Amino acid sequence: MMRLLLAVVGMATMAAAFSSFTPRASFGVATTSSMSMKIFDWKRRTADESALNDVENTEFTFDNLKSAPGSRQRKKRKGRGIAAGQGATCGFGMRGQKARSGRPTRAGFEGGQQPLYRRLPKFVGRPMGPGHSKTVYNTIKLDELNSAEAGSTVNFEGLFENGATTKSKYGIHKVVVGREAFTAKDITVQAHAFTKSARAAIEANGGKCEMLKATTGEVLTV
Repeated sequence: MMRLLLAVVGMATMAAAFSSFTPRASFGVATTSSMSMKIFDWKRRTADESALNDVENTEFTFDNLKSAPGSRQRKKRKGRGIAAGQGATCGFGMRGQKARSGRPTRAGFEGGQQPLYRRLPKFVGRPMGPGHSKTVYNTIKLDELNSAEAGSTVNFEGLFENGATTKSKYGIHKVVVGREAFTAKDITVQAHAFTKSARAAIEANGGKCEMLKATTGEVLTV
């Protein structure tokens, strides 16, 4: 009976002690909290930035701009004990080529395979590759101009409409010498480029060569 009485008294004492630390809900009474949020960066926790937070009345200049809290972190110190998290092997592992002191491989090394700076010069038509700066023209042969009448102006569009040439893959055209003889006389040929022999043949028959601008197609005046 004595043990039961002692147990009841002990439980009552514990309940009273617990109730003193437990907040009780109060109905109809407004509660106020003294908790305040703090920014992450500990160096700026005590700084008074109320003026900067007032965007409407603050003029931002180069001397009052600051980075966001937590965006700038300290440099990680390695090899200063295991408690720092980057001690001992400093995050490089136990063994291997990349775990050795100094730079294990030179810049651009790819383990023995052909590196990128040696593959780029071999890509045809790509920057640094053969022919990457070469201009590719659609060729117009002189024998395709034989059907042109004297005194007319000939260009690729007119030849294509008349069926004298086929459609072009490229937008710029170059006049070259064909296999057959050039018989057209007194014509004006418009193209983006001429070979020396093609220009000489046109001018020998009393014709004229006009260069076109590659971007707009306008006739260039010499």
